[in-house]
Amino acid sequence: MPRTRAALYDHRMSVTPSAPFLRRVTPDGWAAIAWLAGMVFTALLRIRLPGQDEADVMPGVVIVRWDGLLMLFLATALALRGSALLTSRPAAALRYLLVAAVLGSNPLGVMAIPAAQYLAVDVALYAIAAARPPREAGRALLLSLGVLFGHLAVRLLAGWSVATTSALAVALTAVVAWLLGRSEQQSRVHAERTRAQSAAQAVTSERLRIAREMHDSVAHSIGIVALQAGAARRVIETQPEQARQALGEIETASRETLAGLRRMLGALRTDEPGDPGTRPAEGAGLPEMPGLAVLDRLAEVTAAAGVRVAVRRVGEPRPLPQDIDLSAFRLVQESVTNVVRHSGADSCTVTVDQQDPGALVVTVEDHGPGPRRERDRDGDGGRDRAHDQDRDRVPSGGGSGYGLVGMRERVTLLHGEFTAGPRPGGGFRVTARLPLPAGAVTR
Repeated sequence: MPRTRAALYDHRMSVTPSAPFLRRVTPDGWAAIAWLAGMVFTALLRIRLPGQDEADVMPGVVIVRWDGLLMLFLATALALRGSALLTSRPAAALRYLLVAAVLGSNPLGVMAIPAAQYLAVDVALYAIAAARPPREAGRALLLSLGVLFGHLAVRLLAGWSVATTSALAVALTAVVAWLLGRSEQQSRVHAERTRAQSAAQAVTSERLRIAREMHDSVAHSIGIVALQAGAARRVIETQPEQARQALGEIETASRETLAGLRRMLGALRTDEPGDPGTRPAEGAGLPEMPGLAVLDRLAEVTAAAGVRVAVRRVGEPRPLPQDIDLSAFRLVQESVTNVVRHSGADSCTVTVDQQDPGALVVTVEDHGPGPRRERDRDGDGGRDRAHDQDRDRVPSGGGSGYGLVGMRERVTLLHGEFTAGPRPGGGFRVTARLPLPAGAVTR
């Protein structure tokens, strides 16, 4: 039986943790509590409590008369009204509280506004400084200090005595409350900026990861397609059977690449923020990626392009963590693609060394002469043209191509060691040593 709406609401409320009590009280409520607490404290100062010979402060004449009580009542009404407006209209709320502080101090027979009557103002200053723009918060502080010292100035002009030290202490508490509010706002702004930067960094990292996966998935297949298309174009009239075979390889590679792109784009659409459902776990929703187990298939595809790949396995094969298995395959795939496109070699060797139980070592090497100029056989005048650019085949110290940079980045992320450069006897070698974490989860 489906749950009713009320039952679902009760269930949601039962599993949602409640906010702490202090967080549940709004600034309006804190300001009202502060005013009432100040009034209670003012009354206690004028009453002889148990253990005292006399009250700390002698009650003035006005406070016990009807006009004094009326002023205290009006001051309390103004303070409660200001407290109710603190969230919606903070500037107006502060004015109400300041008038209440001045009005509530008059019947007390004091020479300056007491701190107890300014507690609600301090709460308002904190709330305004924490939630409002800096300019508005600054005006609130100046207004509060102006009322304090304006009250002293009026008493001095009237020839009455003043308590400057008490007024300075009250002003100090107001400044401290304002500074605490500004600190709260700056901390919140910094936290929001940090979250925004973390989100932007996560988006950038995800884009780089997707770009790397797209490059690794597509570059190899497109290189094979380009070579097969060139071979088919040259022999289509003289050796139609070989041209037909090359076209078949082109079709197969193109379909595989297209299928991989569709899987990846489908995963991206699934993981868009607007989609319903909970956030997937790390790695969930991504297209299934290959590993070292499919090196033989990679060798077959590369052999169809005219480059034989010999796969050597050293040590007993064992399951590998998924990220290391995928990265090792991508390193081999990118290196073999570079051999096909840039080396001029007709063969290369891939060595997968698993003798060391704590690390996986992958090596790809060829004996090719590197980039070369070859004759264009189109019959259009025999122009010379350069082979594919050799951006990826540079020494390990200064790689500027995306291939070596991507491989080095993969290995660095796995805390491994990466070297790439010419072999002493000619050719090129790429070596990656990937540490295997103890107790890692395998595929």
